[in-house]
This record gives sequence, C-alpha cells and structure tokens, in this order.
Amino acid sequence: MYTFSNKLKTFSFILMAVGILGIGYGFFNAPKDIHEVETLLAVENHGGHGAVAHQDTQSSEDAHGVHNKVDEAKVAAEHEEHLTHVLHQLQNKPWAALYVACIFFLLLSMGVLAFYAIQQVAQAGWSPVLFRVMQGITAYLPYGSVIFFIILVLCGLHFNHLFIWLDPEVVAHDALIANKAGYLNFPFWIVRAAIFLIGWNLYNYYTRKNCLAQDESNDNSFYKKNFNISAGFLVFFIVSESIMSWDWIMSIDPHWFSTLFGWYVFASFFVSGITMIAMVTLYLKSKGYLEYVNTSHIHDLAKFMFGISVFWTYLWFSQFMLIWYANIPEEVTYYVTRIELYNLPFFGAIVMNFVFPLLILINTDFKRISWVIVMAGVVILAGHYIDFFNMIMPGTVGDRWFIGVSEIASVLFFLGLFIYAVFTALTKAPLLPKRNPFIEESKHFHY
Repeated sequence: MYTFSNKLKTFSFILMAVGILGIGYGFFNAPKDIHEVETLLAVENHGGHGAVAHQDTQSSEDAHGVHNKVDEAKVAAEHEEHLTHVLHQLQNKPWAALYVACIFFLLLSMGVLAFYAIQQVAQAGWSPVLFRVMQGITAYLPYGSVIFFIILVLCGLHFNHLFIWLDPEVVAHDALIANKAGYLNFPFWIVRAAIFLIGWNLYNYYTRKNCLAQDESNDNSFYKKNFNISAGFLVFFIVSESIMSWDWIMSIDPHWFSTLFGWYVFASFFVSGITMIAMVTLYLKSKGYLEYVNTSHIHDLAKFMFGISVFWTYLWFSQFMLIWYANIPEEVTYYVTRIELYNLPFFGAIVMNFVFPLLILINTDFKRISWVIVMAGVVILAGHYIDFFNMIMPGTVGDRWFIGVSEIASVLFFLGLFIYAVFTALTKAPLLPKRNPFIEESKHFHY
C-alpha cells in the first residue's frame, strides 16, 4: 500500500498556502472604482501605451479633434461607460484566473473518470493495474466540484462579471442575449450545474466502492455492477459534458457559438487526464510501487497522449477553418479577438499541444522512456491550461490579460490541493485490484 510521504504532503500544503496568499493579493490589488481605472489608464498613456489607452478611453480631447464636434455630455457618458467596462475587466482578472485553474483541474479529473469508465465498458485487459491510480486522481473530483460550485454561485450573486448574461442591465439592452434568457438564466443554469456535478461524483463514489468490494468478493458481481453503471455513466457523461461546455465556457462569449465546442473541450481535458495518469504512474513506479506496471503499459498511455493530441488538433483546426473561411462577423470575431490580443498564448497552445507531442511521441521507442514521457506530459498539461486560458480570458478580461500573481497563485493552490487529494486517496487501498477478472492479463501485458 502506498505511503504518502511527509515531504510530498508538506510540499502540497506549501503550494496551497502560497496560492492562497497570491490569490488574496490579486483580489486586494484589483481596482475598486472608476477613479482608480482612470488613473491607471493615464499612467499607461504616459508610459508609452497612449495609442491603445487613448483609443480605449475615447477621450474628448482626441488629437485629431474628432470629438470636438460631439456633444460634451455624450462624450462624458461614453467615457464613463468605457471606464466602467475596463473596471469590470480588471476586477474580473483575479476571478478569471481562479476560474481557469479551478475548471482545468476539475475537468482533468473528469477526463480520468471518463477514461476509467471507457476501460470498464471495453473490458480492457491491459489497464486494470492502473485502476487505483485512476481512482486516486478522481478522488480530487469532490474537492474541485465543491469549490467550482461555490464560484458559480458567487457569479450568480454578482461578485464578479465573468458571465455578462447574468447582469440584468446587459440582458435588457441586448436583444441577442435576451432571446437566450429561457436557457441562460441563473436558476436553470445552477440547477444544471448541480445535476452534472452530483451525477459525476455519484458515479465516482460507487465505481470505487464496487472496485474495492470486488477485492473481497468470491464472484464477479461487483465487477458486473461497475460494467453496468459505467455504461450508463458514459451516456450521461457525453450529454452532460456537451451542455457543461456551453454553460461554463462558451456562454462567457454569449454572442458566439460553435456546434463543435463540446467535442473540442472534451478533447482538451481528456488528453490532460490521460497525461496525468501517466505522470502519477511514473512517479509511483519511481518510488518502488506498481511492480506490475511495465513499459508496455506506459507505451499505451503515451499512445493515447499522442492520439488524443492529434484529435484535439483536428477539432481545433476544423472549428477555426470553417469559421475563418465563412468570415461571418458574429462568428469570426471570436478568433479575431484571440489572434489580435492573445497572439502568443493562442498560437503557443498549438505548438505545445500539437507540434511538441507530434515530434516527441511519434517515435515508438520514446513512448517507453520515462523522462521523455514526463517532459512531454509537463508541456501537454501546461499547453492545455493555456488552452482553457484562451477560451475563458478574452471574454472576461479582454485586452487586460497577463500571466501574473493571480494566475500563478491559482494554479499553485489547485495543484497543491490536487496533490493532497490524489496521494491521500492512494493510501486508502492497495494499489493492485486483486480480484478484477482481467488482472492477470494486465499483470502479464507485454508486446
């Protein structure tokens, strides 16, 4: 049985503590009113960013004299409206940083849970020696679900402006968002979130319970129960995952939509989950655990990392190419914003999530080398965090983005919590599911 080392436990606590301090710092330093924003923009203007800041604030003292012919009251109202908009963006920044990190780790554990369910339904013979690793990673799901649900409730209580459709004033003056009010309204939205999170956690609880009970059973009854509930869960998952992606990510940009978006989000967190299985497996193996895990198991995990990375790229390009080629204004603006304002993370994600895995993991021999898998895994996980960053930040903070204290601290907090939850769970049961019908095939899996 795995023992959670004091060093690793202390490390997880330090990460959480540093993360909490950094998150608090980000909220404390967010501007409180439009006067702070006006001062900030004036400093930016003076510091050499005048072209952007001047355009953003729509000053009545424009150098070309455009506003000289406009009514001063109207200009003042427009100026104040824009300052309010920038204020909301800056106030959103620590919230958005927290939201990106929270949903990334939550969905990463969901990717592992979906992969585990697929193994159960497929009656896979190679993977049972990895089941306890998967169950350890999904042990983070209850922690992440509670925190994420609290953030959603705070969004509905107007603690932030992450979802503009939650603002009654915006809905009242935006016909397009108003037409979606039957679906995009807080009561229905939060009920859907509760159903999804509860459903996922119930499956996670019962499948682990049955797996542990199978170890003490004299027959395969608990294995068969897991097969049945896994089949039902996958149906629930594919529906809930699609709706979740619309509710929690796509609705941040309520004027834009893509019918491919659910699959795209799925591919992103699914490959992240598989990558995390490989990373945790290699860590445990390096500590002398998982004696029956061999290079063939690692090779299969690396093949999934490679294959789903290519699948993600296919979906990324399909969505981008069709929207860009059609050039419909209300659709293409989604990519125009990201290319113009998020050029580095937007194209950087392609390099990290496709080019790098392609060049490293296409070699079959590399898929059996631990340090290569770890290196590729770190890049893939960072790349898909950037992918979620690209999906969420433009609609919440606009051009006011940078990876600073709030972003780093949020990742550190959830990483610390993730490490604590996962490795605590691994101490609760033997790392080998002894009575799984396919365990002998898995233990002797070689090719």
